[in-house]
Amino acid sequence: MRRVLITGGAGFIGSAVVRHIIATTDDRVRVIDKLSYAGNLASLASVADNPRFSFSKVDICDRKAVDRVMSEFRPQLIMHLAAESHVDRSIDGPIAFVETNIVGTYMMLESARHYWSSLAGEEKAAFRFHHISTDEVFGDLESDDDFFTETTPYAPSSPYSATKASSDHLVRAWQRTYGLPTIVTNCSNNYGPYHFPEKLIPLMIINALAGKPLPVYGDGAQIRDWLYVDDHAAALYQVVTAGKTGETYNIGGHNERRNLEVVETLCDLLNELAPEKPVGLTDFRELITFVADRPGHDRRYAIDASKIERELGWRPQETFETGMRKTVVWFLANQPWWQSILDGSYRAERLGLSL
Repeated sequence: MRRVLITGGAGFIGSAVVRHIIATTDDRVRVIDKLSYAGNLASLASVADNPRFSFSKVDICDRKAVDRVMSEFRPQLIMHLAAESHVDRSIDGPIAFVETNIVGTYMMLESARHYWSSLAGEEKAAFRFHHISTDEVFGDLESDDDFFTETTPYAPSSPYSATKASSDHLVRAWQRTYGLPTIVTNCSNNYGPYHFPEKLIPLMIINALAGKPLPVYGDGAQIRDWLYVDDHAAALYQVVTAGKTGETYNIGGHNERRNLEVVETLCDLLNELAPEKPVGLTDFRELITFVADRPGHDRRYAIDASKIERELGWRPQETFETGMRKTVVWFLANQPWWQSILDGSYRAERLGLSL
């Protein structure tokens, strides 16, 4: 039985990791999350009563609070997922991304370093700090034949990706300078259940059900590699328990699609699974609306995930088709979950234009 501390565990990917660990292992999990707009305890409802799960409302920028959790819970593994993560929101308000993604990661690294330094023997040797990052740190792929590898140079394009790149560099510096046993993973675009409504796939589903326009940036030809969130959760646990310290692992879904194709696929699934359309609508595709492109929008991301498959034996289980169907079915069956979010601060509006 391991003790796993997960930052940002009430978020989209973090909650998937928590549910995966509780369902498939006998590990104990402590979540720390400040419950910002994207943190939602409802995403952890299925594990809330499990005796191996516990939660602390903590801001990772609060070093004293983090230190208290370290001292009390005594983690063997730390999975650092807490981050501001939406590109459009980073354009409107980059300071929150600097504070959480850079300063917050620094605070976590320093707390982890001092805690790790107090350990001895096997307990010290077994400790791992796993930093979860994004493929957006690499910027654009210029050729349709290229893929991001673990050695691709960083070229972030947005305030979000720049702050994630900064946090990646901090983690590697703490490994090199202080010997802290760290691992970094960079993933492609996640999707699936409990996805916050500001992101492309849930936003399109929710807008379509309401008969609202489905805004597609530019010509919709931007390409992303889509990774089902439960596949990602399994990969992250495989990395933190079996990966080699000091290494980086790319995690991708092998599912490259143009943004327009993603939206069209969602419309077709909704035509099938939600036949009672808004008044006057015969096909959800009628709602697709092309809008001005996002500033600095990268054209293509694609992950080479051969290293994690070769060294750790992980491969995604969901195809684009099976994962998208599962996602649409989940959002149709769990409207109270996302409706409660829409009743709060987020109104399914477009962000990232207030330059």
